Amino acid sequence: MVFTKRLRDGVRRGEITCSVRIWQRPHVKVGGRYAMEEGAIEVDSITPIGLPDITPQLARESGFLGVVDLLKVAKHGPGENIYLVHFHYLPPHSKPEPV
Repeated sequence: MVFTKRLRDGVRRGEITCSVRIWQRPHVKVGGRYAMEEGAIEVDSITPIGLPDITPQLARESGFLGVVDLLKVAKHGPGENIYLVHFHYLPPHSKPEPV
């Protein structure tokens, strides 16, 4: 998952732990690790949601000023399905947790 530059510090600090994405289909998997400039994120859950579920509070939790700000960034390609992705940040050189 790629984050707009202004969100990356908040992701690294653990302040941003969810993202709204508008895709044709999910582009990430639960448990998948995705590299960032430093470290990675690991996806905890992916939930299909509807437009009414995107509240001002969810937009702020995702690192945006409001719903309109979020929607300007959330759409990736021609998709129309909305997904709420929860994740956590892994600092560089994080080892997988034992099973």
